[in-house]
Amino acid sequence: MRIALAADHAGYVLKDELAQWLRDQGHEVTDLGTNGPESVDYPEFGAKLASFVGLGKAERGVVVCGSGIGISIAVNRNMECRCARVDDPLSAQLAREHNDANVLALGARLIGSDMAKACVDAFLNTGFAGGRHERRVSQLSQLLQESD
Repeated sequence: MRIALAADHAGYVLKDELAQWLRDQGHEVTDLGTNGPESVDYPEFGAKLASFVGLGKAERGVVVCGSGIGISIAVNRNMECRCARVDDPLSAQLAREHNDANVLALGARLIGSDMAKACVDAFLNTGFAGGRHERRVSQLSQLLQESD
């Protein structure tokens, strides 16, 4: 699977670990930065990943900041993205099954490496259930279009 990752300065260590772990599993990984501890603005990296996923350059995305909250808000500004901030594998699974999320957000200051990997694994290995959920996901897209 083609997966893009991005993070701010608080999340780059976890992002780097996830990127290597995903490559080791055979995924095609694009790292959109940041790659160091110097302070950067999470909206820039959330927008960069959202654009990349929104244009179809990656099938899924993973973003990381200190809490996962700010960067998830940045990603969700893009009409093509449905970003879910999660702390556990069940939430990641439900984000895919019910919401057809295509981007996962994690809080590096709130979640350990093993739990982050479990969340990403659930996110990548769960399909969208469709059915009644399809109507609801379509409504999300419609709401965004109407707000323009």
